[in-house]
Amino acid sequence: MYKEFKVEAGSPVKAWIDGLPLEDKAFAQLSNIARLPFIFKWVAAMPDVHVGIGSTVGSVIPTRGAIVPAAVGVDIGCGMMAVQTTLKGSNLPDNLRHIRRAIEKAVPHGRTDHGGRNDRGAWKDVPRRQTNVWKQLKAGYDEILERHPRLAHPTHLTQLGTLGTGNHFIEICLDEVDDVWIILHSGSRGVGNRIGTFFIEKAKKDLRDVIGQLPDQDLAYFTEGTANFEDYVRAVSWAQDYAAWNRKLMMEQIVDALNGSDDLPDFSLTRQVIDCHHNYVEREVHFGEEILVTRKGAVRAGLGDLGIIPGSMGARSFIVKGKGSLESFQSCSHGAGRAMSREEAKRRFTTADHERATAGIECRKDEAVIDETPMAYKDVDVVMRAQRDLVEIVHTLKQVVCVKG
Repeated sequence: MYKEFKVEAGSPVKAWIDGLPLEDKAFAQLSNIARLPFIFKWVAAMPDVHVGIGSTVGSVIPTRGAIVPAAVGVDIGCGMMAVQTTLKGSNLPDNLRHIRRAIEKAVPHGRTDHGGRNDRGAWKDVPRRQTNVWKQLKAGYDEILERHPRLAHPTHLTQLGTLGTGNHFIEICLDEVDDVWIILHSGSRGVGNRIGTFFIEKAKKDLRDVIGQLPDQDLAYFTEGTANFEDYVRAVSWAQDYAAWNRKLMMEQIVDALNGSDDLPDFSLTRQVIDCHHNYVEREVHFGEEILVTRKGAVRAGLGDLGIIPGSMGARSFIVKGKGSLESFQSCSHGAGRAMSREEAKRRFTTADHERATAGIECRKDEAVIDETPMAYKDVDVVMRAQRDLVEIVHTLKQVVCVKG
């Protein structure tokens, strides 16, 4: 169940945080959002809620007549994809290093050369599969650039079907009956980042005469009916499509690579294919009204909707089915949620700590991934208990291979 907080001169905040701490800074951000004059009914905070830029990650922001670009963020359309395979855990080799290497070879990941021409996280020679998908995306992109030429990004094609950095990942997992799953987490890459950053700054400029009256400048917004509102909605919708294609292409690359591996028998995918955004905005109907719903680190959990809630590199992940909770605007958490900043994790933990926390998992165990170590995240089991009225667990997954950017 949720806890309801009254906000002075604002709408209420309903938070699913039973058994979990709510940081003062996170509550302050939630309160700032709740004070915006166009909030519809209340703001919903998921159990993985934590401090973000302008607004908290792990929040559901329903609005009427306005949209806040920073609430959507810069990783527009970031989300998860999961597929169930016909493989069993017994089909996996004892040494999973070659499996991890096959995935890393199939999917560009990470970032080098400051994102320049030698960046390992982009394609050197773009595969035909990518160019064919780009043909479907190009018309919408050209329409956006015609209005805003500064949104042109050099890696719009070379990053299509690539993982990125940070908390983005690819995993091989086993479920409760030893079925093998492939799950991945990524978004709209550099082109989406540019769209998000551009419109966040444009919203601030639009409100320059009154921005000092906002509780936080990063909550600058566009009003429905204005040209910039319409341009932003068009661009963010396109970036969400790009993100979905990005995940689909990566999954195809991974499946092809594993099917071509000498370490595995031939396999196929079952009908269990799940794809869900968790940084996005959509028009939806709630309480009989059409509104805009921004989910910043939250997943749609309408009645029967399938979603993915990952833990950390050393914890379990969950395939869930939505219960259609009206109070949460039919939403649930997008993961365990960070328990501390990346900088704090690097200060607090060593590679030896990380190795112990990821024992038995084929993954990177070097200093560069300490900020993603399991201890930097909340306990996903507590997170799941806190939202038992929002979702039911369909499958419980435990990773055996993890690829980080």
